[in-house]
Amino acid sequence: MTLLSSAPGSASMARKTPSAYAAPPRRKQGGVILAVPALVWYLVFMVGPLVAIFVIAALHWPGMLQPVSFAGLQNVRTVLDDPVFVDAVTNTAVQLVVALPLMIVGAYMLGYYVAQQPPGHRVLRYLLFIPGLISTPAKAMVFYAVLSPDGLFNGALDKLGMGSLADAWLASPSTALACLIVLDVWSGIGFTAVLFAARLGSVPDEIGEAAQLDGAGHWRAMWRIHFPVIRDFVGVVTMLQFLWTLFGSAQNVLLLTQGGPGSSSTTLSFLVYQKAFIAADLGYSQTVGVFLFLVGLAGLLTIRRVFRQNY
Repeated sequence: MTLLSSAPGSASMARKTPSAYAAPPRRKQGGVILAVPALVWYLVFMVGPLVAIFVIAALHWPGMLQPVSFAGLQNVRTVLDDPVFVDAVTNTAVQLVVALPLMIVGAYMLGYYVAQQPPGHRVLRYLLFIPGLISTPAKAMVFYAVLSPDGLFNGALDKLGMGSLADAWLASPSTALACLIVLDVWSGIGFTAVLFAARLGSVPDEIGEAAQLDGAGHWRAMWRIHFPVIRDFVGVVTMLQFLWTLFGSAQNVLLLTQGGPGSSSTTLSFLVYQKAFIAADLGYSQTVGVFLFLVGLAGLLTIRRVFRQNY
């Protein structure tokens, strides 16, 4: 009887056979090429203007069509000795210190309320989002109609028998900046609240249920339970609102107060516009722009450190 036996290396060859037909690993090609347009866009429209700010800040340039000369640090000395710049720094600091906490804290509380899905919460989301859908000139027109000497606010005070309290709110040195801060808070708090509500809605329900079983009320659950969970998101939203308030205040100042009376409502971002397009002093303008950039960078780093997760 003949015994059929396999060759000694046949088993190992059988195991190796599938790998022999396996396709070689494909190399990832084209990734760098696809990133080139985005890199060029970033260099031209982001890094380029940033470098230009520092270059122009070192020039004496009295207008777009005027001859340019090197000024060195002379623009820095001029800016630091200018009392208008000091007022702009003070007004910007007050605006950030007052508007940012009011906006973030109020928006977080509103967002937490909406995230609890009370009756009509869907309609409430749309109502909170409405200020974000209105253009800046339209919002400025609304506030002018309310706060002008013959506006709705003074009319309401007169109807209530408090006409002696009426004032030209946008033209008074003591109230012009406060009116701009109110506009910043009103236009930003609803949109930010919707963002917080969306983030809080993604927090697992088990966390809230565990807090209720431990006897935590809404106030404690809001600040001791949910806030630490979305702490990093709060930091991101705070950075966005910080940048918007710091760099975007020029349009509200331009439309409502023109920086006045005097320089009582002049902010750093409006001072950049004023010196560049009205006074035609580009060197001064971009020197303030450099200072504004450094303030923004320092603020972002500070906010990131404050809201950094501890785990």
